[in-house]
Amino acid sequence: MDHTAEDGCNEKKGLIKETVASTAVVIPAYNEEQAIIEIIQRVKAAAPSLPVVVVDDGSTDGTAGAARQAGATVLRHPKNKGNGAAIKTAMRSLEADNLVIIDADGQHPPEAIPELLEQLEHFDLVIGARTQDSASALSRRFGNFVLRRLAEYLLGVEVEDLTSGFRAFNRKKALEFQHLYPNKFSFPTTVTLSFFHAGYDVDFVPIKGEKRKSGTKSKIRPIRDAMKFVAIILRIATMSHPLRIFFPIGGAIFLAGVAWIIRNLVSFSSVSILGGMLFIVGLNIIFFGIVVDQLATMNLRRRD
Repeated sequence: MDHTAEDGCNEKKGLIKETVASTAVVIPAYNEEQAIIEIIQRVKAAAPSLPVVVVDDGSTDGTAGAARQAGATVLRHPKNKGNGAAIKTAMRSLEADNLVIIDADGQHPPEAIPELLEQLEHFDLVIGARTQDSASALSRRFGNFVLRRLAEYLLGVEVEDLTSGFRAFNRKKALEFQHLYPNKFSFPTTVTLSFFHAGYDVDFVPIKGEKRKSGTKSKIRPIRDAMKFVAIILRIATMSHPLRIFFPIGGAIFLAGVAWIIRNLVSFSSVSILGGMLFIVGLNIIFFGIVVDQLATMNLRRRD
């Protein structure tokens, strides 16, 4: 056997594995044939040394073929599962230490990838936070603002952009929360809150969001997906800061009961049954929140 050729082959495989084991760019895509080639070309121009992986989420058009034509590796779902499922497939399939996730519709500037990776040397998750002059519908911008404020209150952290799909993160740390990630469109929200909950270092890099490329359609349904976003925020908040949910609710009901009891005593010289019920329900919610808070602390301590 030609040991020189064998050594050369092994060396080449080692170099490829080393490259893949550092950072990979992942583009989840569903029916993005018209935009995928351009976004891959821009990614390769911005980060020529990084492998580009397109996860074709069961597209019914030529997305997979166009991605291969542009030089990307393609992972393909036989049926459409959702944006989150595509990203989870990439996290489980690739050996990269770090992943950069960017949408296929051209709304995020690939030219910012080097800046995200530069910050990733010091942080565990770096998010491309869209600036005020980004191209976005007013209704969506308002919805993102409300969700961001809700998350900031419930988790006690500052969140510049909660739903941006443009981010770079440590793959192994992200896999710790894969059981929480939904298959649809709330992966960015879930991974952001999960990293904050775990105490990992999160940073934001300002980017200017661009208009969706002509011919591409948004897969998000505002009302339905907004409710899912709220449910995810509440779920993560219950795991990390449950008293921020239960104490205000229980406190409000408790005070309402006290006020109702005082009103009846002053006005009718009698104790109100409704006031007493509100009083007891409010106390129960507060005590329940304290118990959940203790359980959350124990779970976090066990995980650490």
